[in-house]
Amino acid sequence: MTLDSRGNAIRPWPALWSLVLGFFMILVDTTIVSVANPTIMAGLDTTMTLTLWATSAYLLAYAVPLLITGRLGDRFGPRRVYLIGLTVFTLASLACGLAPSIELLIVARVFQGLGAALMTPQTMAVITRIFAPRERGAAMAVWGITAGVATLVGPILGGFLLDAAGWEWIFFINVPVGVLAFILAMRNVPVLEKHQRRFDWLGVVLSAVGLFLVVFGVQEGESFDWGQIWGPVTVWGVIIAGVVVLAVFVWWQKVQKGEPLLPLELFRDRNFSIGSLAITTVGFTVTGMSLPLMFYYQLVRGLTPTQSALMLVPMAVLSAALAKPVGSFIDNHDPRRLAPIALILVAVGLGLYMLWLTPDASIWLLLVPSAVLGLANAIMWGPLAAITTFSLKPELAGAGSGVYNTTRQIGAVLGSAAMAVLMAERLAAHLGAGAAAGGSGAHVEILPEAAREGFARAMAESMILPAVIILVGAVVTLAFKPRPVKTGPIPTSAD
Repeated sequence: MTLDSRGNAIRPWPALWSLVLGFFMILVDTTIVSVANPTIMAGLDTTMTLTLWATSAYLLAYAVPLLITGRLGDRFGPRRVYLIGLTVFTLASLACGLAPSIELLIVARVFQGLGAALMTPQTMAVITRIFAPRERGAAMAVWGITAGVATLVGPILGGFLLDAAGWEWIFFINVPVGVLAFILAMRNVPVLEKHQRRFDWLGVVLSAVGLFLVVFGVQEGESFDWGQIWGPVTVWGVIIAGVVVLAVFVWWQKVQKGEPLLPLELFRDRNFSIGSLAITTVGFTVTGMSLPLMFYYQLVRGLTPTQSALMLVPMAVLSAALAKPVGSFIDNHDPRRLAPIALILVAVGLGLYMLWLTPDASIWLLLVPSAVLGLANAIMWGPLAAITTFSLKPELAGAGSGVYNTTRQIGAVLGSAAMAVLMAERLAAHLGAGAAAGGSGAHVEILPEAAREGFARAMAESMILPAVIILVGAVVTLAFKPRPVKTGPIPTSAD
């Protein structure tokens, strides 16, 4: 029997399901706001740009600390760091629902993102440490499908809550879920051995500053017309400075004598490097595609938030229904060829949306690309996570999880920022500069007949970018090397 550092028996599956609840909740928040954007814009009497910042701020605060929080789990224990993050996230959710202005909502979303950043790396790290490699495929499939389904359930759940209770409840719902997740984690998640080594504080500063500058520059570039921000500071200056700082960070990780924040040996594993790059394209695409889709359904077709969200039901149902067989396949076969197939299917689904997002397209017809994307999600998340992390050593679990989730979230931040820019540019091209700048007004109602065609074309054309990005990811995954089907016995210690 495997014991944790307190001498208690480790029960891997109850621990996994306890962590999955909290993980599911924080990932729902990456997409639940997308369906609420028009309603929040009206309720807080603000603009589209500021409303989209409620998503971007969360993603920024989520992405930047992930390298650091992964290592915090190694040093202080993944269970403790997870519970702290869950507490921060739950309290910040309450603050989001109570926010009287868009500015305070954005601040509360930042704290939500910080809580999520503390939690996320610990989920994958615990899986890596308590499951034997021969059983890890099924566990990673559950983790991966949770990630995929959560990004789809977000808009659906958001739609029901918006129509039933108001936009505030997309945040209030996290409070009871967070309390339950805390109780389950306290009961079922084991206390694993800590790795007490010198903490790389210079690496912490360099990584945080570099990531913040790059992501902030990309997100805010359009707001400043890609020019001057303040005094001599320009958007491109901020981005270039961030890249330079990150280059110094990588150099420091190579030459410093103690425990690096980012062990470069991780990237000697080809599958880890390829998987980290591929998941970046997935994060970009999944986050980016929901923005134009929700605006199309509500402002062009006049659907309610609930009706808009129901258009994504085929995605969520197929993803969840196929979770078990996909997990079984991962444990018993080499899953590397599922990844490119899945990413190509995502591009196919987006291509169908490009063709069919018109003012008079059949609503039933638009369920077809939703189903295609559901199939893609079912065979995308689990295989990618399983093959990427298969060879991670237990002492590198936190660092590897931090890198994998950082790249996914950077992709999501870039996807949100790039789609906001592209949507504004396409709206300006089809409807004039005023449509893009004003965000279609403060009231959520169907557009005038004269504007519907141009708005629909702008949203359809915005789908081109995530489709191209995910195809790049598909090409990258062709370089995965085979993963052993079976490995040795279950280890006899938690480490």
